[in-house]
Parts: sequence; C-alpha cells; structure tokens
Amino acid sequence: MSKLTEIRWHARAGQGAVTAAKLVADAALLQGAYIQAMPEYGPERTGAPLKAYTRVSDSPIEVHNTIVNPDIVVVLDDTLLDTVDVAEGIREDGCIILNTEMDAAAAKAALHAPAGVKVAIVDASGIALSTIKRDIPNTPIVGALSKITGVVPVDAVKERLKETFGKKFAQEMIDANLESVDRAYEEVTVA
Repeated sequence: MSKLTEIRWHARAGQGAVTAAKLVADAALLQGAYIQAMPEYGPERTGAPLKAYTRVSDSPIEVHNTIVNPDIVVVLDDTLLDTVDVAEGIREDGCIILNTEMDAAAAKAALHAPAGVKVAIVDASGIALSTIKRDIPNTPIVGALSKITGVVPVDAVKERLKETFGKKFAQEMIDANLESVDRAYEEVTVA
C-alpha cells in the first residue's frame, strides 16, 4: 500500500508559503519520493490570505486537484485564525503546525481542531526576525514541519535550500535561513 501525505499551507501573500510548499516537495524529491507542489492563486496582494499545497508519495500521484482532507496543515500567520477555518477537512489523526507566540492552550482553543489532531506551535516569525531580519516565516516553519512530521528529513531541506537559495542570495542570507530551519527544528513544541 502506498503512502501519500497531503499538506495544505495557509498564509498571507509575501510570507513565502508557495516557496515553502515547493521546498518541501523538492526535499522529498531528493529522497526519491513523487511530489506535487501548487499554489492557489487569486488576486493576491501582499497580506492577502492564500493557500498552497504539497503532496509527497512513495508511488506516482494520480490526483491533481486541491487538497481538501489534508494530513498536515501549516499556518504561517495566526491572524488568519479569525477569518479562515484552517482545520477544515483535516484528517482525524492529522497535524496542524502553527506559527504563533500563543501558548499551547490558547493555540488549541483558537484552532477549533478535532480532538485527535496533533497541534504543534513555533514562533517562526520571531525566529525569522532574529535570523534573516525579516518576518518571512517560511524556512523556519519548514524546519518545524520536518521535526514534527518527518515527511522530509531536515538535512534534505537544508541541502535543497542551499541549492535553491544559492542561485538568488548571498551566502550570509543562505546561512541565516539555514540557522532559522535549525532553530525552529529545536524550538517547535507539541501543544
């Protein structure tokens, strides 16, 4: 029986969710998995809510639609919880990873997730501000995703990040992003 993992990303335009969805897919590809990564675009402007999707499988993926029953939901901006039901359709044994400064109890209450859903919290924005000096929480949240779900190994994430970011950024920025991945990997907690 093949294993298919479906991830739905919730963020605001400009936070790097589409890049994160692709980074996870590319890191899984390095491990020999079959992958899909796709954004759901509308008339996005910086700050507008958006979704992105990632599928990772050990066999060819034959579905090409949006993900409505994700195994994992990643939320890059906790202010979305007031307007978006991020837990909608999540599998009963699913996992939500939330970028927040909230404590565990407040995060669980704000998510309205079903009882069996695991909730993990990390201050990815704080980590991003500390390391890369910008509130773009995508690389730290991928470090948290790696630790909590194991869908991709953190070393594969960092390898792919170096390769991808090496084409666009100075070494100082690459190193800062690698540090953000490591910090989130260490700091994420299960609520």
